Amino acid sequence: MGLNYDKLKHWPQPDIEQVYDARDTLLYALGVGVAMDNPVPDADLKFVYEGVTGNALQALPTQVVNLGVGPFWMQDPEAGIDWKQILHGEQYLRLHRPLPPRGRIIARHSIDEIYDKGAAKGAIAYVRREITDADSGEPLASLVAAVFMRGNGGFGGSAEGAPRPHAIPDRPADAALDLPTRPELAYSYRLSGDYNPLHVDPVVAASAGFPRPIFHGLGTYGVAGRAVLKLLCDNQPARLRAMNCRFASPVFPGETIRTEVWREGEGRAAFRCSVLERELLVLNNGYVEFSP
Repeated sequence: MGLNYDKLKHWPQPDIEQVYDARDTLLYALGVGVAMDNPVPDADLKFVYEGVTGNALQALPTQVVNLGVGPFWMQDPEAGIDWKQILHGEQYLRLHRPLPPRGRIIARHSIDEIYDKGAAKGAIAYVRREITDADSGEPLASLVAAVFMRGNGGFGGSAEGAPRPHAIPDRPADAALDLPTRPELAYSYRLSGDYNPLHVDPVVAASAGFPRPIFHGLGTYGVAGRAVLKLLCDNQPARLRAMNCRFASPVFPGETIRTEVWREGEGRAAFRCSVLERELLVLNNGYVEFSP
């Protein structure tokens, strides 16, 4: 069964309600590498300790990517998707208000569009998730994941209109920050809800062509988010407005992630990330909006 554009565009996706608490917020922060130092720097303590003097526990903005995640419907045979050939290619995030460290949310899922790049290149689905506060009804965040479906190109759809990746300026970066990761970091990050064995099981990783388990892509995104907060937002979560990027290569836990930023005017910047040990680009075409 091949990909059916109309069926996928109208695929029924029920709303997801989720309650998360301080424990979830603490686990996420640990899963993206906060608290590697002892003592933890004062600027980071608010992400891993609920009793910090003069402040309350705060959530990292990128934690929202793990909220309201629905079932893996693309694995349904009726969808006609070669799910073993899909990749999370891009991540878009816009925050409408700071993410509380605990709360109850509702996530509504839909598909913005599906682009056909041809039989040789596959197709790209832009999958949307709108997250609102369940009690007030106020919007919290809008997320879009670009899913590269490498085995589903050539279904007869249009290739025109897909978002263009944000260009990185052709000049030295304005600032950079190196953040190390721990060898066991994927085991911590999976406690935030992504239990894909690719990230912890050496046998599964080897079957996928990797010498050892790789770090979660959204885990790398979270580490980049920490760097962006430090470099552009004075480590204040409420200042981050948007953060988009394209996934270029996987990270192995234990590697050091360098995030470079280029300021592009008031409240806007480009960024990219590489791992120092292999001199390899891992996140590219990054774009950030923040309150000055």
